[in-house]
Amino acid sequence: MSVSNDAYVALGANLGDAHGTLCWAREAVTSLGDVHASSRLYRTAPVGGPPGQPDYLNAALHLRTSLDPHALLQALHRLEDQAGRERRERWEARVLDLDLLLYGDQVHAGPLLTLPHPRAWERGFVLCPLNDLNPALAHPLTGETVAQALKRVELTGVSVAGLEWSPFRGHR
Repeated sequence: MSVSNDAYVALGANLGDAHGTLCWAREAVTSLGDVHASSRLYRTAPVGGPPGQPDYLNAALHLRTSLDPHALLQALHRLEDQAGRERRERWEARVLDLDLLLYGDQVHAGPLLTLPHPRAWERGFVLCPLNDLNPALAHPLTGETVAQALKRVELTGVSVAGLEWSPFRGHR
């Protein structure tokens, strides 16, 4: 029997049918483990990157997986590629962005993978969906919870999208 590890994945899209792409991505991630829970969808203003980008749709998933963090990140990148993501400019508009935010309480700093995600606790568009999943989730280095971080970050431009998404909890 394989060991199941808790991972948190952020989803974002702001090109094409962003809603349809995120729905597809959530289902596609089920091939990587058990999607234990998903957040609501959030509409968020772009942060950084080229000017004039459309708003993003963002969400987060709690995944239980037997993949190690490097294999999980590679699998997430393959899903981005399947969705048609192109990488030309940092923080550019994208068809799909899948970020590995946390993998248990692991801390890792390498050229291909940094855990926890280095900017996760600074961004409202990440913290709001994570708060839906687990407000008591603590940053492995600082101990600050998602709920605590939400009290200090800027949330202007982040709102519940009100789109059909049907957050689920439990086995899929």
